Amino acid sequence: MEAATLEIRNLTKAYPGVLALDAFSATFEGGNVYALLGKNGSGKSTFVKCLSGAVTPTSGEILLDGLPVTFKGPAEANAAGIAVVYQELSLILDFTVAENIMLGRFATGGPGNIKIDWKQTNAAAEKILKSLTIAIPVTRKVSELSVGQRQVIEIAKAMSLNPRVLLLDEPTSALARHEINSLMEVVRTLRAQGVIVIFITHKLNEIRGVADYVTVLRDSRHVGSVPIGVATPKVIVDMMFGETILQSRPDDLKVGDQVSLKVSGLTRRDKFEDINFEVRAGEIVGIAGMLGAGRSELLRGIFGADRIDSGSVTINGVKVDKPTIPLMKTLGLAMTMENRKEEGLIQIMSIEDNLCLASLNEISHRGLISRYLQAPVAEKWIRQLHIKVSDPSNEVQSLSGGNQQKVVVGNWLNTDPKVVFFDEPTRGIDIVAKQQIFQIMWDLSRKGLSVVFVSSELEELLEVCHRILIMEAGRIIGEVPSPETVGIEDLYAICMGENA
Repeated sequence: MEAATLEIRNLTKAYPGVLALDAFSATFEGGNVYALLGKNGSGKSTFVKCLSGAVTPTSGEILLDGLPVTFKGPAEANAAGIAVVYQELSLILDFTVAENIMLGRFATGGPGNIKIDWKQTNAAAEKILKSLTIAIPVTRKVSELSVGQRQVIEIAKAMSLNPRVLLLDEPTSALARHEINSLMEVVRTLRAQGVIVIFITHKLNEIRGVADYVTVLRDSRHVGSVPIGVATPKVIVDMMFGETILQSRPDDLKVGDQVSLKVSGLTRRDKFEDINFEVRAGEIVGIAGMLGAGRSELLRGIFGADRIDSGSVTINGVKVDKPTIPLMKTLGLAMTMENRKEEGLIQIMSIEDNLCLASLNEISHRGLISRYLQAPVAEKWIRQLHIKVSDPSNEVQSLSGGNQQKVVVGNWLNTDPKVVFFDEPTRGIDIVAKQQIFQIMWDLSRKGLSVVFVSSELEELLEVCHRILIMEAGRIIGEVPSPETVGIEDLYAICMGENA
C-alpha cells in the first residue's frame, strides 16, 4: 500500500459562542504514528469529528493524498479510507462479535427479503480477530464481554475497513497491559503498511514506544508537532498547558486511629473471594491490579450496587451483612462509579440537577424538588470543586470529561459521607483535571474522611495514596505500606503476582 498523505488547512469549527477548532493546519504523512495531545476542551474531539464526517467544519480544507475531500457523514469518510475508534463505544450489545465487526456487509436481497451469509460473515470476522491475536469467539454476544473486550472488538471493527487513516480516541482506557501491547503491535503493523495513525491519549507513557511525532492542541489551536525523540515530559506539558506544577501527596495528611471501614471475608462468586482489609480515618487506600483483578467489582459489592455471597462490611461501627446502596449511603458511604456517563450522571439533565441526585430529600419540600433549595447547593459545589461551567442549567453532557467527573464527586459529597470510593475517577481526563481530583481526595483526608481509590494508572496510586492493596484474580495478594518507597516498575511486578 502506498503511503497516505493527510493535509489539514485552516480547519475551523464554530458553535454559538464557542470556537471549538480554530484554524487548525497540519500535515500527516503515512508510515508515521502521531500522538495527538491536549487537555479536555482543547479541540481534539472536534478535530476527530470533522475528519470522520460526524460534523461539518465551518471553514477550512481536508486533503487526502492531495485531493480535497468533504464528507456528508461517517459512511463517506469510511469509504474514503478514514476510520475512527471512539472512546465511547458504538457496539450493538445484542449482536454477536461477527455482526458488529462486519455490520452492513454480506447481506443480499432487497427490502423485506434480506439474507445474510453467516458463514462468510463469521469467517471474515475470525480472520480479522486472528490478525489482531484476539481470542474471542465471533458468535459470542457483545453484551457478554467485559469493557476491555468490547474495546478490542471496536478496534477490530475499524480494522475491517482497511483504513488509510486511523484515528484512535483513547483506545486503551479500558485495556489490560497485554491487550495494550497487542494494540501497539497492530499500530506498528499499520505504520509499516503506510497508514497514517493518529493516536489520542492522556497516558504519556503509552506513546513513547509507538509514536513518531507528538502533535499538541491548546485552546482549540495547533501548538505544534515535535519528533518523539525530543518530546520529553516537560516539553509535552509545556506545550499543552504552559508552566504547570504537578503535585504530590502533601506531608500534612495524617491517618487517624479510628477504623472507618472494615471488610471481613467478603466474597462474590467468580468476582472476588475472602477479601479482608481496613481503612482508617483520614487514610487514602489505593487498590491496584490488572484488568479483571476484581477491583471495581469489590467496590460495587461493598457499596451494595452488586450482591455479595458471604462476608460483612462494617462502616463507622455498624456491621452490615447484605449491603444495599440506600443503607450504605445512610451509614456514610459514597461512591463515584467507573462508568460516569451511564451510572454516575443523567446526561440530558442539567448540571445542577446532577449535583443533587444523591441528596434529593435535602432539596425537596413536601415531596417536590425546590429550585430555591437546589440552586445554592449546586453553586456551592461548582465553586468548591472549581467546575468550569457557563450556566448550571445547561445539560451536564455539555461539560468536558474532567468537569463531568467533578459533578459526580460533588453529587456524592452532598450526602456528607465519611468514606468515599473513587473508581477510576481520572479515566479520560487531562493532566490538570487529574490533579484537581487528587486535590479533592487530599482535602477529604484533611477533614478526616476515608478514601478508597481504584486506578489502572499505577503512577497515580503511588502519587496519591498512604497505602496500596494489590488484587489479582479476585484476591488481595499483597500490600504496599509505603508507596513513596516503591518504583513504578516494582508495583507493576507486584500486580502481576511477582514478589507479592
